[in-house]
Amino acid sequence: MAEEQTPDKTVITVKGLSVSYDRKRVLTNIFLDIGAGHLYGVVGPNGAGKSTLFKAMLGLIDTNAGSVSINGKPVENSRKEVVYVPQKSEVDWTFPATVLDIVLMGRYPHKKILQRMDQHDKDLAHAALKELGIESLRDRQIGELSGGQQQRVFLARALCQEASIFFLDEPFVGVDITTEEKIIAVLKRLAAEGKTLLVVHHDLSTVPEYFDQVIFINQRLVTYGDTETVFTQENIAKTYSGQLPILHRTGMLDE
Repeated sequence: MAEEQTPDKTVITVKGLSVSYDRKRVLTNIFLDIGAGHLYGVVGPNGAGKSTLFKAMLGLIDTNAGSVSINGKPVENSRKEVVYVPQKSEVDWTFPATVLDIVLMGRYPHKKILQRMDQHDKDLAHAALKELGIESLRDRQIGELSGGQQQRVFLARALCQEASIFFLDEPFVGVDITTEEKIIAVLKRLAAEGKTLLVVHHDLSTVPEYFDQVIFINQRLVTYGDTETVFTQENIAKTYSGQLPILHRTGMLDE
């Protein structure tokens, strides 16, 4: 089981994080204190470094400067506590595995090398499939599913890990509205239980409805905090610098 979190306890500390690709600076001097029991929307224009921020925080890419700690420990010592759901475009959907196989992969951080799955692992997997409404798909090949079904599978895998911190990169892209509503309901439940969730998100019109915290980023940290406080026209303009953000619903931020 992941470490139990007290609401508002700082669980992730980012200090002076900077990242470059091919000598081009992508992220510069990012400082963040991420609290438990919150659902964070990470927003910014294309090329802002949102996905890079996740990968750097997770230790998946090299950084130029800075540090990241999770519950006061280095990232590499926190693998059981953290789960990452990448963009769909980064997944090999031709990989020959069933839905149940994929979901059970969430148990790998809890297993020794070559240790078999036990009944507890299988029970967790079936419970996750049931919550996401895809239990009937458990024997299907992952590549046969629709985009929305695939995204539900990867969230079920994340649930199966029993982590306390979730990173989800664009989980709503390419899914139907029913799947989107199902996913956000699960994420809100996890936050209410004291889990920490960070979600890269593009549709600004749903930010106030989905997230209680928002992080504005455009290669640098613009601002972050309570959605009611920082989700303003001024901060949107600062972040998007003239680029038109995605607004799928009308009436947002009416003045």
